Amino acid sequence: MALISRSTKPKPVSNASGSKIAFILLFPGLAYLGLFFITPLISLTMTSLQVPSESGIIGEYDFGLEFGNYAYAIGEYSTQIFRSFSYAVVATIIALAISYPLAYFIGVKARNRPVLQALLLTLVIAPFFISFLLRTFAWKQIFANDGLISNFLKATGILAQDEFIVGSSAAVVFGLVYNFIPFMTLPLYTNLERLDTSYLEAGSDLYASPTRTFLSITLPLSIPGITSGTLLTFIPIAGDYVTASRDFLGGSDTSMIGNAVEINFFRVQDYPTAASLSVILMAAIVALVALYIRRSGTEELL
Repeated sequence: MALISRSTKPKPVSNASGSKIAFILLFPGLAYLGLFFITPLISLTMTSLQVPSESGIIGEYDFGLEFGNYAYAIGEYSTQIFRSFSYAVVATIIALAISYPLAYFIGVKARNRPVLQALLLTLVIAPFFISFLLRTFAWKQIFANDGLISNFLKATGILAQDEFIVGSSAAVVFGLVYNFIPFMTLPLYTNLERLDTSYLEAGSDLYASPTRTFLSITLPLSIPGITSGTLLTFIPIAGDYVTASRDFLGGSDTSMIGNAVEINFFRVQDYPTAASLSVILMAAIVALVALYIRRSGTEELL
C-alpha cells in the first residue's frame, strides 16, 4: 500500500511550467490590451507631436517632436479645460448626493422585498435601453425656450424673460448628472447590498443614534462603493462632448475639452492640437484619480 500511495502522488508543477501556463492564459488579454490600448496611445502621442506639412495642405502633417503643441493647446483652450473639470466635479457631487440615498434604500431597506428591489433596479438601468443621444436631445426639447418648463420659470420670475435654459451651464450639468447617474448608483448599490445589517443592529443596541450609526458604520463601509461610483462618473463626464454641444444642451459659453477635440479633429483638421488636448485630458484624469484613490484610502483599486 505504501508503494501504491507513493506512485499515485501528483508531481508538483515546476516554476517554468507554471510560468508558461500563466503566460498562455494571459496572452489573449495582453494582446487585446496592446492592440486596442497601447497602440492607439502611442499613435495619439506621436500625432500630438507632429508639425505642419511643408506642402501647406490643410490636414497634412509630418512626423516631428513639436512639444510646443501642448503649450498651444493649454494656452488656447485653458477655459475649456477648466470648465470640463469644474462641470465634472459639480455633476459628480450632485450624482453622489442623489444616488447614495437611492442605493441605500434599494440595497438595505428593500433587501427583504425582492419585487420592489428588482423594480427599482430596473428603473435605474432603464435609461440604458435608450440611446444616449436620444435621451439628451429629449431634454433639449423639454427645456426648449417656448416649452412648458421655461414658460413656467419665466412666469414665476425665477427665469428672466431674456434668459434660456438650453445653452446654460445649469442645463449642461443637469444633462451630465442625468446621463451618468446610473454609473454612480449601481456601484453604490452593489457595495451597500453586501452590507452586514447586524452591524447596524449592534449600533442600535448600544444606543447609538441613527446619525451616529450611519457616520460610524454605514459610511465607512461604503467608501469602496463611493470611490468606484465617483470614478465611473467623473471620468466619462470630464471627456463628454455631446451634452455640452450646441446641438444638444450646451451653448457658446459651455464648451468642454471634448468639444475642443471634436472641433479640431473633424472641422479644423488640426490633428496635433486635438491629440494634444486628448493626451492632456488623459494625463490630468490619471493624476487626479491616483490622488483621489490615495486620499480615500482605497489604493487596492489602483
